[in-house]
Amino acid sequence: MKLKGSYFYTLREDVKDEESISGNLLVRSGMIKRVGSGMYMFLPMGLKVLDNLRNIVNDEMTKAGAQELLMPSLIPEEIYDVCGRTTAFGSSMFHITDRSNKKLCLGPTHEELFTIAAKSMVKSYKDLPFTIYQMADKFRDEARPRFGLVRVKEFIMKDAYSFDRDDKSLDKSYQKMFNAYQNIMDRAGINYAVVRASNGLMGGSLSEEFQAITDIGEDTLVLCENCEYASNLEVSTFKYEESNEIERAKELVETPDSKTIEEVASYLNIDTKKTIKALLMEANGKLIVLFIRGDRELNKDKVCSLLNVPEINFANDELIATSNVVPGFTGPIDINGARVIIDEEILHMKNFVCGANKEGYHYINVNAKDISYDMVADISNVKEDDICPECGGRLYFKRGIEVGNTFKLGTKYSENFGLTYLDENNQEQLVTMGCYGIGLGRMLAAIVEQNNDENGIIFPISVAPYQVSIVVTNTEDNYMMNYANKLYDELTNLGIRVLLDDRDERPGVKFKDMDLIGIPYRITIGKKFMDSMVELKRRNSGYTQDIRIADIVEVITNLIKEA
Repeated sequence: MKLKGSYFYTLREDVKDEESISGNLLVRSGMIKRVGSGMYMFLPMGLKVLDNLRNIVNDEMTKAGAQELLMPSLIPEEIYDVCGRTTAFGSSMFHITDRSNKKLCLGPTHEELFTIAAKSMVKSYKDLPFTIYQMADKFRDEARPRFGLVRVKEFIMKDAYSFDRDDKSLDKSYQKMFNAYQNIMDRAGINYAVVRASNGLMGGSLSEEFQAITDIGEDTLVLCENCEYASNLEVSTFKYEESNEIERAKELVETPDSKTIEEVASYLNIDTKKTIKALLMEANGKLIVLFIRGDRELNKDKVCSLLNVPEINFANDELIATSNVVPGFTGPIDINGARVIIDEEILHMKNFVCGANKEGYHYINVNAKDISYDMVADISNVKEDDICPECGGRLYFKRGIEVGNTFKLGTKYSENFGLTYLDENNQEQLVTMGCYGIGLGRMLAAIVEQNNDENGIIFPISVAPYQVSIVVTNTEDNYMMNYANKLYDELTNLGIRVLLDDRDERPGVKFKDMDLIGIPYRITIGKKFMDSMVELKRRNSGYTQDIRIADIVEVITNLIKEA
């Protein structure tokens, strides 16, 4: 592309409404423009990058044997009712009513439609396996859109679905897609970790996330210093430390004006690790009392999965009054009128402190034999420096942006939509499904978050809008311009993506713009042109060198091949 006469602009100053590095740089470089909260347009330069990402994804999907199609974004709401997901998505789903008062929605995801599409074809085991995918817009009414393209209301997703006879066949399809995802992330130049995650609204038996490592990531990744253990905090586990203390007899003690864990620990002069705390919650209209170690946080995702409910909330005073618990002094001893769930870690603790269900009192030296409960489960969050459940090493945290995910869905959608096949014995069987998603906008944001400096974006060559920029310092010099156009044509004919900055601008403006938009290699036709030399700059290192005009095409070609 030649810049003169084209749609191209950049901003010199930081953007006030963009709190992330990627959002700020993508807007400043004229690649995207915000039109509303969580809504962006892709401008020509940004669309070039997006298309490069699409090409990588398409290439790897094709290699993995997947076929592309396209689903509508405007969908009858009743389709989502089949699996109860209209209710599950709640306020995050955009609802529309047409002129016939038919309820429609903007699709937040497409499992249902892909299942319907498969049902049109699948009759026999001979029709399986296969994988189909699309790259299309999704819509979710995010409560708090932020970080540029990271959390938006409209986004482009590549979602693929595999259809198999059984779990064994699904394992093969899943591995193909998993390998394709690794290739996509590697080719896009993303520094990522694959972590186990919650199945959430998707359902199924396995969920793994491809997380781009970056400080603005909304997800907390739990990693091990010694082994390859990697998990999202929402499902992460740890190995419990066994106490070697001798169990003492529990004792009721007065703890006046001490309701919080910190107040109790301070009053009794103990570590908060020696306490357990109660969380009075409501699930499906019923009171649930949850107990975890005093210094830990409750993991709501684990609790929701355990109870098979979409959400839990803090109980109100009216619900609490149906039991004998005393807020601020609640303990797992002689509770009536509530379901009691304790964290598994508590069974490994000794001589701890808990509430006595009596105003102003706690028990000390409490042990597992002293308490009663309805259920025991892992319901707390991992903390840094906890013990790895796989190797015994220490766990640490990183932040990540979820750019891709893979699910083993099983038969949840097949069962609801009657997606079946006849096996060799003419017996009807449910089709087993897998689901694989990639957020292209999030990939772009992650790449920029990981690749930038004080001058702008540093794009990996595979996704850069252009691989090489040619800057002419004096566009009024006919010799310079004739050579620039000749070099532009020669590189373009070799299949190299080239940007020619032939604008009537000062050289400093052109240099700043090329740095800002992150072009990997810059060829400057300037003051040494009369000596048959041009300057070559590498954006990632800032290294510059003078190259003979006779050699520049070969040098650039080799650099791009190596990259």
